[in-house]
Amino acid sequence: MGKKSKVLFVEGDVACAEGAIAAGCRFYAAYPITPATEVAEHMARRLPEVGGVFIQMEDEIASIAAVIGASWAGVKAMTATSGPGFSLMQENIGLAVMMEVPCVIIDVQRAGPSTGLPTLWAQADVMQSRWGSHGDYEIIALAPSTVQECFDFTIEAFNLSEQYRVPTVLLTDAIIGHLTEKLTIPPEKEIKLVERKYTDKKPEEYLPYAGDELVPPISKAGDGYKIHATGLTHDERGYPAMNGDAHKKLIERLCAKITKNKDKIIRIEENDVDNADVIVIAYGVTPRIIYPALERARKKGIKIGLFRPITIWPFPYERIRELSNKVKGLLVVELNMGQIFHEVHCAAVDTCKVEFVGHPGGGLPDIEEVFNKLVELA
Repeated sequence: MGKKSKVLFVEGDVACAEGAIAAGCRFYAAYPITPATEVAEHMARRLPEVGGVFIQMEDEIASIAAVIGASWAGVKAMTATSGPGFSLMQENIGLAVMMEVPCVIIDVQRAGPSTGLPTLWAQADVMQSRWGSHGDYEIIALAPSTVQECFDFTIEAFNLSEQYRVPTVLLTDAIIGHLTEKLTIPPEKEIKLVERKYTDKKPEEYLPYAGDELVPPISKAGDGYKIHATGLTHDERGYPAMNGDAHKKLIERLCAKITKNKDKIIRIEENDVDNADVIVIAYGVTPRIIYPALERARKKGIKIGLFRPITIWPFPYERIRELSNKVKGLLVVELNMGQIFHEVHCAAVDTCKVEFVGHPGGGLPDIEEVFNKLVELA
């Protein structure tokens, strides 16, 4: 990156990789998997050019473990995968939550369960990104709709991960990942980065998980601090604390650092929602797919609004509840069988009708069905 903007014509996977490098990522570990392999291929070429390290691990479990270790050593780190690999990563994602390790996971979603449709698309991992690991925790997940957003939101994912010391997921999909579009990389000075907040306390005074701050400052391995990193419930020193009171105190803080800052974290895009009869809720690639149905309904005189959650987790329940009181109905469109539909239904319960059009993957939502649902709700 230089002092001038750089314009490229690339696919979404490559844009994610360039976004990671722009964000300061200097370590990448992954195992090849369709349709995310292009992220790894590009990182393998680019990281050595900027002094970074690329490692192809033996599987996805090892990949996320290596990312956690690199981040703990003070390096911004990332991996990329798809559904089956994302499943394998879940236990270590929970470890990163418990140890409060900043890292980024790009999930280029494909259709499942199991091997499913390796070369075809879906929005299949939305719930897995939130609830994939066991226990109570909060996480951040973003969903880009364009190649440009793959770049921009990868940077944002790193910023949020560093700010809140939490694994952050970029939920792209096989369509966006393999879609080729214009990408503008801005001058380096225009890219806003959040750098890691390191402790200024002396080693003998430092408590790595001090509860006086929701997000405690971190220390870098090798700088003389005594660090005990564990997935066990731990006290403020990081040492195991095997009792219910300690667990309650720790988990409440881990959740609160996201829930109490959700208004700062959540990003949404709204179009024509204020005077709408019906609001369509869609995210990622889906708003682009259903655009013809929305335009056809508007020509029929129906006032259509579009609500696009950019931040999928934490989910914008309050805003959806507010909008649901103003319209005749909400229509959720997804490339799955209704993973976000259920969240929208919970937010809008007893306010208006909530309908759903979806496809489990490898195909597209039926445009005629989307149009007919809009007519019914209006």
